[in-house]
Amino acid sequence: MKYLGGSGWPKDVSKYIWDKYEQELKASGSMLYTWQYDLRWAAQQLRNEKKLKPVHKRRDLPWELV
Repeated sequence: MKYLGGSGWPKDVSKYIWDKYEQELKASGSMLYTWQYDLRWAAQQLRNEKKLKPVHKRRDLPWELV
């Protein structure tokens, strides 16, 4: 998120992770198939910790650091 200027759409965060960690993800085994799901759970955990702004189940808001 810091690389994206403090906010970004989930697709942009996913693209950054893929661009930076593609080889590791491919070599990880089953994580290759779950990492985007895991990313969304991590975002929710960051919201629970008040590190990401809440989106209140809306899909038209980017993820944004507090």
